[in-house]
Amino acid sequence: MSKHFEDARYYLKRAGEHTKLGVEETLEPAEERVREWAGWEDEEPEPSRVEAVLEDVRDLEERAEGETREALGKARERIETYREQR
Repeated sequence: MSKHFEDARYYLKRAGEHTKLGVEETLEPAEERVREWAGWEDEEPEPSRVEAVLEDVRDLEERAEGETREALGKARERIETYREQR
């Protein structure tokens, strides 16, 4: 019996989600007209402090990855040179 309630709850949740998406899609043109009329712009908000730090971390990660690849390449060359000398 509880399986039936779980199924019903699942489908009600999905129905609610789809209803919300449908309402948003239907009202989108009206929202755009109101924004134009009121002079509101859809500007991207300034990145938050956390987002800025995350971007810096991503940049550092990419730089570190590049430097690591370069160092590994040099180490491989040295190993090959050493093996050839033996």
